[in-house]
Amino acid sequence: MPSYKFIFCKFFLTIVLITLLFDSYAQTDTTSIVIHKDPRVDLLIKKQIQINEETTREARSHVPGYRIQVMNSPDRNKVFAAKTKVNQDYPELKSYLIYQAPNYKLKLGNFKTEEDADPYMKKLSKSFPTGVYLTHDIIDIKIDKPESTN
Repeated sequence: MPSYKFIFCKFFLTIVLITLLFDSYAQTDTTSIVIHKDPRVDLLIKKQIQINEETTREARSHVPGYRIQVMNSPDRNKVFAAKTKVNQDYPELKSYLIYQAPNYKLKLGNFKTEEDADPYMKKLSKSFPTGVYLTHDIIDIKIDKPESTN
């Protein structure tokens, strides 16, 4: 009568050989991977990009920069007259009229750097001899709307 150890070893060895045989057939092509992706995933990604663009556009349009302050006076009429003069002489500069009690301030332009403002500082100092100052401010920049690919 054969021993149980011998039968168990024979059975175990047979199971191991069968497993190795099936594993060797399962691993025939190891150089490529096939991914099946739902095409709606690309549509969802494009839609999320569009949503992100629209929701952050406003936040990205206000950045730190500089403005030129040309007037600071409690006389409202004087500041409005200066604003009219500046709008006629420098139509490319956007003017900002700010009231901080008791004074009205007239600031001009949206400059990213001090160097961008320098040419205007020199020109404006001739028109406003009382003083032209470069101030730190949050400026408005134009964000181009991306082309829609829908």
